[in-house]
This record gives sequence, structure tokens and C-alpha cells, in this order.
Amino acid sequence: MKLKNILLLGLLLSGLALPGRACDICGCFMGITPYDNQSSLSLMHRYRVFNGYRAYGQSPQFFPAGARPFFPSPLNGDNGYTHNHNGDPNDFEAFRVIELRGKYFLSQRVELNAFVPYVMNTSQINGRQLNSSGLGDVTLFAGYHLIRAIETAGVQSRLIVGGGLKLPTGEYTRQNAQGRRYPLLNQMGTGTTDGFIYANYIGSYHSFGLSVNSSYRRSTENRFQNSLAPSTATFASLFYRLPLGENWQVYPSAEFFYEKTAGEMLDGNLTGEHAMNNALLGPGLGVYYKNLSLNTSFQLPVYNADTDHPVSAGRLVLAVGYSFNQTKYLLHRKS
Repeated sequence: MKLKNILLLGLLLSGLALPGRACDICGCFMGITPYDNQSSLSLMHRYRVFNGYRAYGQSPQFFPAGARPFFPSPLNGDNGYTHNHNGDPNDFEAFRVIELRGKYFLSQRVELNAFVPYVMNTSQINGRQLNSSGLGDVTLFAGYHLIRAIETAGVQSRLIVGGGLKLPTGEYTRQNAQGRRYPLLNQMGTGTTDGFIYANYIGSYHSFGLSVNSSYRRSTENRFQNSLAPSTATFASLFYRLPLGENWQVYPSAEFFYEKTAGEMLDGNLTGEHAMNNALLGPGLGVYYKNLSLNTSFQLPVYNADTDHPVSAGRLVLAVGYSFNQTKYLLHRKS
């Protein structure tokens, strides 16, 4: 298959790129990040919580009472939940995902990725709680390394472009005992096929590094004529490389996240539900030992636009990964 055809395939089949961390050339692997041209497997846990009503002067809490960061109790349950926001300070929405991620390099410049999520959502309003858990929407994406200036000491840079699809594999028809379907974001999936495009720039100067990732998403409608409005997201990470011995590397970082969407849509019209325009900032840490990695980040809100829903209260990410000692590519041998 010709390289330009693979690029076109990547633009059709890809989505969001992984947030990058930068460093100088590390060990025998040429790259800005450790093992950044190596196929890998990783397991990631994300916790995102919304709490507090701005109109009532409430401050968001990262761990509101009842919002367990790792697993809800029970995984699935409804004790009389109704979606009716009345300003209760104990209201919250917590979204947790355990995600299996795989990356495979076809060549030094072409990567394929797959994300398989297990979703655990909790929404508590007026003291009533809904928990819904199950397989979420699978994402397939690819990227092409348009700029790959990494085989030099000092200044290095990489630019990855791509796009992809989020597939409607998660359940989106769950309903209460009265037969009323739960809101879209309380489902495990959306029932829509979403298309993504993204660009990820990673650069470094000696031990300092910067990664900026921006993406744009559009959604189709599900069979209920329900969808999400177009959305944008930007992730930026500024970090520093600390080599510790022959096999250890540590990367402390400052990480910024911004997202914007007009929320849910029905029959092509905005419903006013779950609009988001917020920014988060916080520390991160990456630890690498041989082929193993541990990454974590923690961000709190620095900006929340006005909304009649609970506002963004924070984001926590934990990930463990294994990178393979890839010496050959499907398209050609590694240089």
C-alpha cells in the first residue's frame, strides 16, 4: 500500500492523539518521548467530576460526598433518579473510564490506535442517584508523523496529524422502571458515529519539552435523533526530563486542558443540556523504567462558563503501559 493511501486511511480512521511528554534522545531509541516510535499497550483510568452551581455561589468539589473516584457502588442502580436540577449543593455528575489502549506502528511515520473503554457513570440529583456501567464506544484512529526531526541533540520536534472514528458500540437505550430513557450522557454510549481530526505538536530543547494537542469532533444522530454538538478540545503539557540512573526517567509537568461544546442536540436543535466551556490546570508526573511506564495527572478548574448545571470540578488520570522493543515495521525495517 502506498504511503499516501495509508495517510488517507489514517485521516478516515483516527481520533484524538495521546497527550505527549517530551525529552531528549533516550537510550537506544530515537525519539522526543520515551518509546514514541514503539508499539505499546496501556491501561488508563480517568475520573471527571462536575459539582456546584455557579448561580447559587457554590464552589466545585473534586470529591463530593458519594462520588467515588474509581468504582461506583453499585455499578448499576437507580434509587428514584430524575434529571431535574434545583441547585442542591450535593448534586454531582461523575464520569469514570477504564480504557485499554493499543498502538501499532506500521512505519516510523504511520501509527494505528484503538481505545476500548469500560464506562462507569454516576449522576446524583436532589439526593437520588443513578449508576450506569458497561462497555463504552470504541475509538479507532491513526496518525501520520508529518515532521520527525528527532535524530539530533538539543532542539527536536515532531508534528502528528490524523483523524478517526468513535463507533457506536456502547449501550445507549437504558431506561428506568417507567420506561423512560435516561439522558444521553448517563448512557454507556451515545449511539452515534463521531468523526475526529487532530494535530499534535511535540518539541523539546535539551531537558525541557512542550506538547500541544488540538482536536475537533462532529457527531451523527442516533435512532432517537439525539446527538452531541460539534466540540473542540486542547491539551497542553510543559515538562522537564529528570534521568535517574541507566533505566529510570522521570517527567514532572504542568498540564492544561480546555474543552468547548454546545451540548446535546435533538432533531438538530440544541437542548441546553450539558453545554461545556471550561479550562483545567494542574500537575502531572511520568515515570519510565525500561519498557514500563506510569503516568498520572491531576487538574482543577481555572475557568468555567456560566451554566445551570454542575460545573467542571476536576480531572484525574492514571495510566500504566508497556512498550515493545520494536525492531521491524510492517512496511519496512526500522532505520
